[in-house]
Amino acid sequence: MRIWRTHWTRGPAAAEDTVLVSVTDFTGRARDLPSIYRAGTELRSAWPEMEGAIGLWLWAVPLQRRTGSVSVWRTEADLLRFVGWKPHVAIMRRFRDRGHLASHTWETGDFTPPTTWTRAEELLTGTDRQDPTTADRDARGP
Repeated sequence: MRIWRTHWTRGPAAAEDTVLVSVTDFTGRARDLPSIYRAGTELRSAWPEMEGAIGLWLWAVPLQRRTGSVSVWRTEADLLRFVGWKPHVAIMRRFRDRGHLASHTWETGDFTPPTTWTRAEELLTGTDRQDPTTADRDARGP
């Protein structure tokens, strides 16, 4: 499986000590994927000013109807602030009945973009042997 991804988009925060990595994996209808991906790129444009954000990749596997993000945060509180951010909430509501969403998080004290992407890719391809915290739900939420 080949994963297409954007370049690393830096946020305003620096990685200090332990960081939180969040991987989202949305599987939906093929006809919805372009709109979902565009919505993600709109959110990404705000990344350089996103409080607590260290960086982000968007990714897609079009033939499997999958798309998502790998984001790195200073703290869990920063991630939760983003999750509750009005533009993010609006996008989640818009697409909540159009697929299945899985999310995974883990903390790391030795963050580098290359090693983080490698672990995320292993998780997304099913070759990860580590055990991240996982929340699996349809796009409507819990």
